[in-house]
Amino acid sequence: MADARDLLPSEQPVQLLEPSGRAVDHPVLPLPHKDRLLAAYESLVVGRRVNDQAGALVRQGKLAVYPSSHGQEACQTGAALALADGDWLFPTYRDTAAAVARGVDPVQVLTLLKGDWHSGYDPCEHRVAPQATPLATQLLHAVGVAHAARLRGEDTVVMALCGDGATSEGDFHEALNFAAVFRTPVVFFVQNNQYAISVPLARQTAAPSLAHKGVGYGIKGERVDGNDIAAVLAVLDREVAAARSGAGPRLVEAHTYRMQAHTNADDDTRYRDGGEVDPWRERDPLLRAEAHLKRRRVLTKARAARINERAEEVAAAMRAGVDADSDPDPSELFAHVHARPTPQLAEQAAFLADELSREGH
Repeated sequence: MADARDLLPSEQPVQLLEPSGRAVDHPVLPLPHKDRLLAAYESLVVGRRVNDQAGALVRQGKLAVYPSSHGQEACQTGAALALADGDWLFPTYRDTAAAVARGVDPVQVLTLLKGDWHSGYDPCEHRVAPQATPLATQLLHAVGVAHAARLRGEDTVVMALCGDGATSEGDFHEALNFAAVFRTPVVFFVQNNQYAISVPLARQTAAPSLAHKGVGYGIKGERVDGNDIAAVLAVLDREVAAARSGAGPRLVEAHTYRMQAHTNADDDTRYRDGGEVDPWRERDPLLRAEAHLKRRRVLTKARAARINERAEEVAAAMRAGVDADSDPDPSELFAHVHARPTPQLAEQAAFLADELSREGH
């Protein structure tokens, strides 16, 4: 039985870069190599451009909805880059930038938000599970995949993403309990962006931090500055390595902020004011990484121009791909639900086919 004191997270979130970009000495965790930070910065820039372009596509009526992760890109990038090729990422509906950083085509990711398909990409190609809209349900799936990999003797690690609101769901607690009892190689990565739609964190929990919730299940917790890409990478690297070594699951809480509304359908001015948002703009993860790399003379003007050019190419491909006409087949609603359709599904499919035939489709 683990000593509870060994499971406690650090008193303050781990930070390796100040908002100004100046490096901070840490007693244990080293600053990631400059080349890795440069690659992470490129992913941050692309992720920000993906968020902004998707928001524009919503305003143009090309997407039904988009939950932006603007301001949370360090969490998104860190989660993707901390994994090996054979590992799995289980994202939420807000983790588009993480899926893109993992290698999924942005247009395929947006298929869900366009309303054409439940998931527009093959989960096995890049080992990215379908984005989950219901809160915390994907966490149990993540634990199942990790448990199966462990039984097969594989060294697979699963990164299970969720928000602070998901920690109030029963699935979250069930997933942590199962993962701990069976010592599954899962890293639960909670992006604490301070709001569950309109409900602030203080109305969700009385715990000292969300990372402390791991203690009750025998899971080591950690806290990290979620707007510091260097700290996110360093912490997740360590926890992924621990999970891969057989040390069991880990719980990491990233302190970040949802800069924009919950989705385009949300009016965030009803529950927060600009005075709360403004200080977080100074902690922007992209600007922090940029300042650090310029300070170290790693990010030259030429490199910055190439990175921005690539981000614009991604945005252009998004516009073209989302704008392309699609001719969805209504009968696909029943495909891939079960390997062998249930009688109820067969009945519903027949009913839909009959209705469509009557309408001349």
